[in-house]
Amino acid sequence: MNSTPTIAFAKFAAPQTATSRKGSVFVLAADDGGVSDAAKACDPAGTLARAFPAADFSGKFGSVVEVFAPQGTALDRLVAVGAGKASSLDDHAWLKLGGSIAASLRKAAEVAVVLDVAGAQAGGRQAANVAAGILLRSYAFDKYKTKKDKDNGQPKKPAKVTIHCADPSAAKKAFADEVAVIDGVLLARDLVNEPANALGPVEFAARAKELEALGVTVEILTEKEMKKLGMGSLLGVAQGSPRGARMAVLQWNGGKAKASPVAFVGKGVTFDTGGNSMKPASGMEDMKGDMGGAAAVTGLMHALAARKAKANVIGVIGLVENAVDGHAQRPGDIVTSMSGQTIEVLNTDAEGRLVLADALWYCNDRFKPAFMVNLATLTGAIMVALGQHYAGLFSNNDELAERLANAGQATQERLWRMPLGAEYDKLIDSKNADMKNIGGRYGGAIIAAQFLQRFVKETPWAHLDIAGTAMGSPPSEINQSWGSGFGVRLLDRLVRDHYEG
Repeated sequence: MNSTPTIAFAKFAAPQTATSRKGSVFVLAADDGGVSDAAKACDPAGTLARAFPAADFSGKFGSVVEVFAPQGTALDRLVAVGAGKASSLDDHAWLKLGGSIAASLRKAAEVAVVLDVAGAQAGGRQAANVAAGILLRSYAFDKYKTKKDKDNGQPKKPAKVTIHCADPSAAKKAFADEVAVIDGVLLARDLVNEPANALGPVEFAARAKELEALGVTVEILTEKEMKKLGMGSLLGVAQGSPRGARMAVLQWNGGKAKASPVAFVGKGVTFDTGGNSMKPASGMEDMKGDMGGAAAVTGLMHALAARKAKANVIGVIGLVENAVDGHAQRPGDIVTSMSGQTIEVLNTDAEGRLVLADALWYCNDRFKPAFMVNLATLTGAIMVALGQHYAGLFSNNDELAERLANAGQATQERLWRMPLGAEYDKLIDSKNADMKNIGGRYGGAIIAAQFLQRFVKETPWAHLDIAGTAMGSPPSEINQSWGSGFGVRLLDRLVRDHYEG
């Protein structure tokens, strides 16, 4: 995307020279409206000190004051961004400050950011987080727009952003890791935002195959191979579409040779009509994003490979289109999963769990992972329970659940643990098969998780229901896109904190 800024880092001395050239300078103001000496060097006439009272600016986090053509300089703009209380500036706060800066870039070509807040440590990691926030907020899915922003008939050029900080070399090193993860997030957003006519199962598999350029080993299983493996659950979902089904198996071997891998499994329904249990027309267009789990796994594998994570990681994504024609699965059909367990399909719109059943079993059976985490835009019920600010977390392992929740808090891709239990499990027992794919009216998100648990044996496992967070989630300082890329930063943090060595 041509609007993505370029990022560089420099010492504090550099912004002082900005007073003799054109461009925009961003400074950070503490919660009392005070700015640092480094910031004051860019404002020799004290323009901001006069502007703050007039704008009722006190340095509240994320608030912004702009001064155009400030006196005593040749700058185009001088912008103050409120940093709030120095004691509250954690990693995510610096990320959000970067997003606030990006929101005010406008059409600036040259931008200097003075990263200095009284009472706060602004080292290399903090500078890298600001840079990451700028990139995340600057994302826009505009590839299908034929009339883009233009200046004098020329496409808009990306801004050149220089972040002036105490330790630019440390910032550059930290940013190298951060940009790998951000690229993974942006890849996941791209995949979720793509229209279904451009991104079906075959096209998605081809996008996953591109990760080989980063050193990821990628295998693509076709319908013939999946049929031979006995994946009747996944293939039953796909049988109404002429576009076929695929399973992408991604391996990153960055850890010790004999170390057990960790595994991530994604639901990849590239479009979901609901099948014969047809969805209502209103909002069905959003079902192009029903592959948000597969997108997150693909983005995560990109991130881990790009930053050379010292871990062995498996990614498995089941790719189907849930469409309707004369061959489509019918309510009441009984299918046999790869596990050998039979499933009575009472609702063809409860299809994601059918895809994941075979993907989880395949992953567990082939790779014997230390744990499995699956991600899926699985149920509307989780949105009723949690809204769109938390994803649902279900797990058979307390340690894994706690580590996931902590990673969610650190990245602010937050999770809320939901219950599992024998009482819920009984609700999917079937008179005609080993199980049915829906339960009663209540507890729909839990019922789906209980279904999935039947395909993981005793392996530590967690299910993340990201229906409310992967697409159409509330805009934030670091995301204005319909597809959020939820899960990439969360799971990268999980691997980074506990499974690299």
